[in-house]
Amino acid sequence: MIKENFTIVIPAYNEEATIRDIVKRALKKCKSVIVVDDGSTDNTVKELNNLPIHLIKHTTNKGKAISLWDGFQLALKNKNDFIITLDGDDQHAPEDVDLLINKRKEHKKHIIIGARLADKDHIPAKRYYANKIANFWIAWAAGYPISDSQSGFRLYPSILFKNLKISTSKNSGFVFESEVIIKAAQVGIYSYSVPIPAVYKEDARPSHFQGVRDITLITLMVGKSLISRGMYPQGLYRSVIKPMILNIF
Repeated sequence: MIKENFTIVIPAYNEEATIRDIVKRALKKCKSVIVVDDGSTDNTVKELNNLPIHLIKHTTNKGKAISLWDGFQLALKNKNDFIITLDGDDQHAPEDVDLLINKRKEHKKHIIIGARLADKDHIPAKRYYANKIANFWIAWAAGYPISDSQSGFRLYPSILFKNLKISTSKNSGFVFESEVIIKAAQVGIYSYSVPIPAVYKEDARPSHFQGVRDITLITLMVGKSLISRGMYPQGLYRSVIKPMILNIF
């Protein structure tokens, strides 16, 4: 177990098949684990019985954004240096927490993202291209290239959340994690990626990510951000045009 002052936050919605195993493995990496059950209608909560965790229970499904936010607020009470998030559906391996923490040594006070897109052969085509589209827009608004803007396996510096103002409505589910990247960049906190395997099991439950709807919501959020800054041409140059020129030459 890496000796660092941090908490792992796991949002969960109908994850009875995987949640206990994920949490037990997470506890081997960190003694402070928070699970936020977002109004599950299956046996997710029962599967967590007798595990030494902090459990937040929503009586109804409120969405991933508020689940993460509630987890963050509890984690911040512990005065952590950083918070790690991972999903409860077995897409992220708790054992890879070490990869994020080791990358943090190079980029303290920044976000570290476990990036899956280099493992293209193991990602469903629709998800891969949806993520690539999201990357383009979010990178433009953030002002730098981003490898995997939709990965929920992240390390966040706790300082990011002290004055962060961001929507946590139910419709902000997957928009939230994208908007965090943009808002963070505006205060000088950037994201750096570390490659992780892409895990999409054939018997996995259907993804909560709905490609067309969620990419549309992300694009609308980014559009508002760009319009408010005069379309932010500097961001387009730094995130797309400059890297393209450097690759050519």
